[in-house]
Amino acid sequence: MQVLELSKPERSLRAEITLEGSKSISNRALIVLALAGADPAEWLERLSASKDTVTLQRLLTQKDSDVYDAGDAGTTFRFMTARLCLQAGTQTLTGSARMLERPIGALVTALRSLGADIEYLGQEGYPPLRIGPPAHLGAHSREVRIHGGTSSQFLSALLMIGPCLPHGLELVPEGDLVSRPYLEMTLQLMRYFGAQAEWQGDRIVVAPGVYTPKKFVVEADWSAASYWYALAALADAPDLRLNGLFADSWQGDAVLSDMMQSFGIQTDFDEKGIHLTSSGKAPKPVFEWNFLECPDIAQTLAVVCAGLGIQGIFSGLETLSIKETDRIAAIRNELAKVGVSFSKLPPHFNKKLPGQTFYHVDGKAHWQDTPQFATYGDHRMAMAFAPLALLAPIRIEDPLVVRKSYGSFWEHLGSVGFTRDVRG
Repeated sequence: MQVLELSKPERSLRAEITLEGSKSISNRALIVLALAGADPAEWLERLSASKDTVTLQRLLTQKDSDVYDAGDAGTTFRFMTARLCLQAGTQTLTGSARMLERPIGALVTALRSLGADIEYLGQEGYPPLRIGPPAHLGAHSREVRIHGGTSSQFLSALLMIGPCLPHGLELVPEGDLVSRPYLEMTLQLMRYFGAQAEWQGDRIVVAPGVYTPKKFVVEADWSAASYWYALAALADAPDLRLNGLFADSWQGDAVLSDMMQSFGIQTDFDEKGIHLTSSGKAPKPVFEWNFLECPDIAQTLAVVCAGLGIQGIFSGLETLSIKETDRIAAIRNELAKVGVSFSKLPPHFNKKLPGQTFYHVDGKAHWQDTPQFATYGDHRMAMAFAPLALLAPIRIEDPLVVRKSYGSFWEHLGSVGFTRDVRG
């Protein structure tokens, strides 16, 4: 196993970084253009170079096999589940060992209610899947109900095939929606490429029709920007420019510009992207946030709180246990290595919000012997803990895991003065 030792001689941070295109936007644009029968290379600029996006591109153009292997790419697997329901013939959709442990039942049930021919080849409710031809898909019903508390990617997968169904689609999310900004991102992108999709009361109605290819510039990834915000929060007098981000972003993680004010970081937008500097205000002693709409940056913020010794009160983490790893357990295990606890608060912690689960980040990160952080096959664990190297040297296991979403991350850190020593 490779281990990366990461350090920085001093805590200044002055740099200009051009971030890669958003994985979330790229993957949705690829599916929509595939449904339009268009070549993405002709229409998309600044497409993500992430492993997940490369995997999706490969599967969408695959012609030599009826077995589709999504590896560990969760978004790719979920979007391809719906996409293959429209494809002639019978295909098998599978993935890595971890992917076979990640539930897909809610999406399969929803697709079956529309007439899709899908069966499980292993454990009920989990990949791999056998997906048959679309003979009856959407022929008898256009309404589909799915619990809003499942992954927003399930809902997005259904929405994107909506225009291709004979009667369109009426999607009814039941219960509370998680990660709603990702759902809104899907709708915005669908409309950009010509679909008619809108909320009507408690449901989203998608009219039958076709997607129309047109030029599209993929915004940089705000999730990737979160690690630079963390670095800025832990640095002395940061002066950091991140190119490719939009002030009117479709991404839920763009809330970072507001969120990080609590840590004394100011965000200014210009034509190239954003400029991060110190606001001159001391960080607040307690940081409280509901991550229901931006779960992918919860790990990063937990590390920021730990690095600065700020108490964190986190809620909205319901989906973290079914990500690339159980992120709740992973955060708890790794923060403990630097003397910080991440624990569930008792149910009566906030009587005004009964039923919500709260987690507490408590303590200031400190260490004598160089800590070695496990990454659990999770790209976000590697990048979330990397900013602690501003405080003292650390080690990161399996550093190449970042290829899933931000393959140039370590090179970018090297360009701003971090020392990188790979062993093993």
